[in-house]
Amino acid sequence: MRTVIKFSAAAAATAALTLGLSACGTASDPGSSSADGASADTSKPLVVAASPTPHADILNFVRENLADKEGLKLEVKEFTDYVLPNTATQSGEVDANFFQHKPYLDDFNKKKGTDIVPVVNVELEPLGLYSKKVKDLKELTAGQSVAIPNDTTNEGRALKLLADNGVITLNDGAGSDANLADIKDAKGLKFKELEAATLPRALNDVDAAVINGNYAIEADLKPAKDALVLEKADGNPYANFLAVKRGAEKDPRVEKLAKLLNSPEVKKYIEDTYEGSVVPAFGAAK
Repeated sequence: MRTVIKFSAAAAATAALTLGLSACGTASDPGSSSADGASADTSKPLVVAASPTPHADILNFVRENLADKEGLKLEVKEFTDYVLPNTATQSGEVDANFFQHKPYLDDFNKKKGTDIVPVVNVELEPLGLYSKKVKDLKELTAGQSVAIPNDTTNEGRALKLLADNGVITLNDGAGSDANLADIKDAKGLKFKELEAATLPRALNDVDAAVINGNYAIEADLKPAKDALVLEKADGNPYANFLAVKRGAEKDPRVEKLAKLLNSPEVKKYIEDTYEGSVVPAFGAAK
């Protein structure tokens, strides 16, 4: 059986404010378990917040196939948004999370006053441009609509993908936090900024959409096959990683999970399961 607790986007939205406020009250609590990870109670399960696919799937593979051999008790809580996993980690409701990349985390910590840090890179989900109405980039012309993620880092990432493939032109110097104001030439396209999780459903209402890999997979899209264009993996800064509240890096349970997430078994699982739609972001030690 899978030890999984799921949180809907609606529930997450309601709880995010409460957890965000509680996070502010616990961030500097010297008595919290994350203040000294090495002294954490290793008899308790390590509770990890994760997006359902591929993050929770990878964690459940570890839980079901590898954790017992390392003496690790692992519990997975599934979240369908990009806010609650971090606030829950900050508040201590969960011990760690696995769903995000470094540019997103840096922006989140800055805006929310949280203190979450990466532990180990695991995988990359290439961002892609999808459409149910056009089959080639050349068919995407002036007057048509393109939906993109509305969070700061994924919006900039989406615009870069479009610019790299000649769909738009960005202003010189536009970086990872680029937004619609940084578009130099939209080539007549109209843009809609939407929450990342809703983008697969928006495909029926727009001509194309830039969708995060995990949400594409959840919507039964096959990024390696269905995307009009797909992010390149080489040199990509958007690897997803295991993260904890600062101070919990030395929790023996976290160290065990980090080792397992970078194992040859997990590398093979990712390659065999996702066939290029998700790729390992580490070189597994032998």
